[in-house]
Amino acid sequence: MRYCSKCVYPENAKPGVIIHDDGICSGCKVADSRDNIEWKEREDILVEILNEHKFKQEKKGNPYHCIIPVSGGKDSTYQTWLIKKKYKLNPLLVSYNHTFNTPLGLRNLTNLIETLNCNLVRYTTAPQTAIKLAEYMLKKVGDVTWHYHAGIQTFPIQASVAFDVPLIIWGEEGLSHMLGMFNQDDYVEFTKKKRQEHSMRGFEPEDILAEKNCPFDRYELAPFFYPDDKLIEKVGTRGIYISNYLSWNAKKQTEFIIKELGFETSQGRERTFNLYDKLDDIHANGLHDYLKYLKFGYGRCTDDASTEIRYGRMTREEGVKMVEKYDPVVPSDLKIFLKKTGMTEKEFYGIIDIHRDPLIWKKKNGKWIKTDSIKNHSNKTNMKNPPKHNEKHFIKTKEKISTHSKKTSKQNDYVIL
Repeated sequence: MRYCSKCVYPENAKPGVIIHDDGICSGCKVADSRDNIEWKEREDILVEILNEHKFKQEKKGNPYHCIIPVSGGKDSTYQTWLIKKKYKLNPLLVSYNHTFNTPLGLRNLTNLIETLNCNLVRYTTAPQTAIKLAEYMLKKVGDVTWHYHAGIQTFPIQASVAFDVPLIIWGEEGLSHMLGMFNQDDYVEFTKKKRQEHSMRGFEPEDILAEKNCPFDRYELAPFFYPDDKLIEKVGTRGIYISNYLSWNAKKQTEFIIKELGFETSQGRERTFNLYDKLDDIHANGLHDYLKYLKFGYGRCTDDASTEIRYGRMTREEGVKMVEKYDPVVPSDLKIFLKKTGMTEKEFYGIIDIHRDPLIWKKKNGKWIKTDSIKNHSNKTNMKNPPKHNEKHFIKTKEKISTHSKKTSKQNDYVIL
């Protein structure tokens, strides 16, 4: 297995990292290229787009200038502040509720709409449907969060058509930032094709309904049907990523919204050192991420450490240590999923076996073992005066007397609303 010589990504990182002949991955190269971008020129383009849509919506008498998909997480909170406070637009916030929430995530979502005084439309999937979909897609594609991605990337398009609001503003274009799949000069926008290829795991709701003995009906799959092309064309729906126009630094942005908006972080995580990302659902940094590890041999900590290395906030050696510490951890929320589905641990691991990547996993004496590890590819950093790093340096808000506390890490059920 090859690993990037600058960050800690393996060559099988999904959905398609490339490690070049010099040993550096495509994600690191795109990250380096961002230093050469004229961001003021790009912001001018963004302002022109925003003002054009604001003018058109006001001319139609529509109170909403744009749509922002939100979860209450760090990115959507910062996006909303930018659009409403800095650029003076009136956004309609839309949210897909997967029902696998955390108290902290719901607290931050409530805080977002209260502090910025925004209208929010939220689609909540029937809780039993969510559990049934999670189990179904675990067996199909080895993922319990298909309905998250499908809902998050479909409901905003449905809302665009329903409320006649063409412009949808997304946050970070993650495939460019993390894995370097696109060049910054591509100005990648949200499309149905991009959604199908990278979020739907090869399954549209129509495909599910067409399967023999399908356990779902159209009612249950309603939030995942993409609007008809003619309706989208009539409205003029367009989805842009704000990270294509503004220099994106999640850590600095999180520090800003903590200070200005009262955003709260986790008090501790099981599978990563990052306390401010993916806070809204219980499985994102838990079971969903653990499944990535079981399939491909790496997890969220690899993502987080690679980001820190690219921003010069962590040495590669420190990143390797973090990955070795966190990526193999079995998350406690696995018990919640097993309880809700009635599945045993043996059944769960048996399902995952068929999804394991043979590039990194091999079965020996009845047990799965990794054939390689990042610790076998450690190298000295090229950074001058690298920072001495420890986990105390990461962003962490003071524990509040609110809906979350240290009990959040011991959550034993889903929070629906």
